[in-house]
Amino acid sequence: MPVRTSAPLPPEDPVPHLSRRSLLLSAAVAAGAGPLAAVARAADRTPKVLVIGLDGALLSRIKDADAPHLKALMAAGLTAPSSIYADPLAPTLSGPGWSTIITGVWPDKHNVKDNAFTGARFTRYPDFLTRAETAKPALSTYAVASWAPLTDTVFSAKVDTRVSTPSAEYDTGTTSRAVARLRDGDPDAVFVHLDNIDHAGHTYGAASPQYLDALHGADAQVGQIVAAVRARPAYAAEDWLIMVTADHGHTDAGGHGGSTLQERQTFLIATGSALAPGSVRHDVKMPDVAASALAHLGIPLDPGWGLDGRPVQQPVPDDFDALRGSLATRVDETGIPAALAGFTHTPPPGWSVDNSAMGGGGVTEWRGWSFTTDEFWTQAQRDQNRESNIRARGVFAVADGDEWADKPYTGTFDSTLVSPAYPVTGGGTAVLTYTTYYRHESPQKGEVLVSYDGGTPVSVRTYTADVPSRTETVTLQVPAGATSARVRFRYTGGNNWYWVIDGVRIGTA
Repeated sequence: MPVRTSAPLPPEDPVPHLSRRSLLLSAAVAAGAGPLAAVARAADRTPKVLVIGLDGALLSRIKDADAPHLKALMAAGLTAPSSIYADPLAPTLSGPGWSTIITGVWPDKHNVKDNAFTGARFTRYPDFLTRAETAKPALSTYAVASWAPLTDTVFSAKVDTRVSTPSAEYDTGTTSRAVARLRDGDPDAVFVHLDNIDHAGHTYGAASPQYLDALHGADAQVGQIVAAVRARPAYAAEDWLIMVTADHGHTDAGGHGGSTLQERQTFLIATGSALAPGSVRHDVKMPDVAASALAHLGIPLDPGWGLDGRPVQQPVPDDFDALRGSLATRVDETGIPAALAGFTHTPPPGWSVDNSAMGGGGVTEWRGWSFTTDEFWTQAQRDQNRESNIRARGVFAVADGDEWADKPYTGTFDSTLVSPAYPVTGGGTAVLTYTTYYRHESPQKGEVLVSYDGGTPVSVRTYTADVPSRTETVTLQVPAGATSARVRFRYTGGNNWYWVIDGVRIGTA
């Protein structure tokens, strides 16, 4: 178990209360209905945020457990299963996991690789409470944790109150402190960390009844904390965004740090005025917690911050995600669970795949560009860096020559993913953006080509070396008179590596 440092229960430190309007108000008024309309109705209330971290909790086991309070939150708002990285980006440990959640960036930015926080870049990528204090110093911020490194190291001294619960009090003390602050104070943003689920996972394993008992106990503590929010005298005039999340999962036998999907599992359960009751989404990632908290507090997200998260209140439609309902189960793959639906070769409307030069045979799932999910693709073969595909969300496109070549094949892998025609203005500039992740082995090549009004495609970017998961931006010089642009992603190779594409858009400069 982690070492915890003792800290006395700090006195209340009330601050003047400010009324803030949601940054989504204008869009909500324009929409007039749905979740944004709910935001408009909530705009006259004071926005507040509560984040509860359940260390080592698995969403699948919450569903199995006697957990009425967590299940009530799921029924009242959003449930978003998600997954994280593995080595070499970072092991599935608490240090990297909580740093990702709290800062809103992935480990390749915050640089936390272990529980010692060696080399952490918290000055460059501070915690979300520090960002809130910097943007709006009058806000009252509070963090309390059963694992002391969070409140001693990750959250900065700029946070109004940081409490590392004494070891002897553990989650009981953390809960009582959170309840007291919510009941007797006037905090605007609160973070609470509970640890006992992780303790049960290490001691007994995630498949054990003791792990379910720990989930039941944590659920009761979540119930106390949420009840303290709802019992506040000013609750009717407040607009609370409540988020519950976890830093990593656990194996059935117990433990984490490795690359199994169970260790890489996390989730977000969230309720708030902009979130539909009973909704389920698959496009949510760990850094979204920090971004969602800041957006709810009315703090504009500065692109210069380099956040990887985006607010869950502001979903970004993606063509590939529409394929989730049509994904199929495995055909030739053997390591992927037989019941897991996770791939299709049928593109979304407007998209196409040109396999006219594609070799024959090979593994069916990866014959040419495929549309898949993290859960499906990473289980095709672990520990070949597929787990580092962190910035693609939901359903994404992948060309995987390595997996395709695992059965007898002829020819080479030569497949082109073709986008719809995007409107552009002739004689001006346009910006092509997409999320990519490319692992290279010669003679493999990835090429991005653009054509205008059905003309000859022109290469605008070529990949012949490893590219980590990132968002690419390509400025396009649109020919005079052109009205549309189409993008092609051509992958050529054989028994080499892979290329991921997601979130493709062309917009104005």
